[in-house]
Parts: sequence; structure tokens; C-alpha cells
Amino acid sequence: MGNTLEAKTKGAGPQLAAGKYLSFFLSKEEYGIEILRVREIIGMVDVTPLPRTPDFIKGVINLRGKIIPVMDLRLKFGMPPAEYTNETCIVVVDVAREGEPPVQVGCIVDTVSEVLTVESEQFEPAPRCAHAAGEYIAGLGKLKDRVLILLEIDKVIGALAPSLAGAAA
Repeated sequence: MGNTLEAKTKGAGPQLAAGKYLSFFLSKEEYGIEILRVREIIGMVDVTPLPRTPDFIKGVINLRGKIIPVMDLRLKFGMPPAEYTNETCIVVVDVAREGEPPVQVGCIVDTVSEVLTVESEQFEPAPRCAHAAGEYIAGLGKLKDRVLILLEIDKVIGALAPSLAGAAA
């Protein structure tokens, strides 16, 4: 699968490519995921909890006969939990796993905003103060009046236990 985040030279950090990103909010922070990674967006549905999973794993859903694990991105990022509203939704993404077929995972977000085109000159690397979260942040998109935090979704999801992610296979 082609990923728009590629190292151009050995030892270089990820190089961000121009493209379209789905923007969404967690609290007052705006994030973006490459649109090609987004399978679909669904309204909040009942999630079946699974025993002995981390707090940020809300459980699984049955999406047209396919079992998909669901995580709450607020909790994954250490934010306080929030009540689900009519705007809360699940963004279903395709996650690449080395040597395995891609799996689908649902990510609960506060609200989906829009699909944005981000040009290569609008990209900035994540600041050093974001080092702890740096593994999840691919970079920043400088838009006219705001900053979009661009996520490396494979790394956000990558920490899922293989057996849980396997539920989506």
C-alpha cells in the first residue's frame, strides 16, 4: 500500500506529501488522517465491550457482518473522557500491518469536520516539545487560521494487541 509519509533519504524523518486529509476534533484540537486511509464514517452505535482490554479500547462493533475493534481516541491520547453526543462518530480506518493484510479499526472522535487539501509547503514537522506524542504525530498542517495535527494512524493503532486487531481480519 502506498503511504504518503515516506523518508526521502536514509535517516531522514517522514516527508509529508500533499494530499487530502479528513479533519476531526477531539476537545478543541483539530486532527487529520490521510483520506485514503479512511474506509467510512458512521454515527455512534452500541459497542460490545471486551474483557481485559485497555480503557481506550471500547470493544467491538458488527459492521455489515465484519467485527471491528473500536478505540476512543480521546482516551488513547490521555484526554479526559467526554459524553457521546449526536456529533460523536466512529471513523473506520484501514491499518497496515507489516507482513499481514490491512485491518479495519474504528476510532471514536468528537466530531468530523471536513476533507482538506494540504499542500506540501503547508507541512511542518512536529515540534520537539511533542516528542512524547511524536510517534503518533506525522507533522502539522499550517492552514490559514489554524493548525491541523496530522496523525500517523498506523502508529496510533499499532499498539493494539495482535489478537484484538485480528478480530477485524
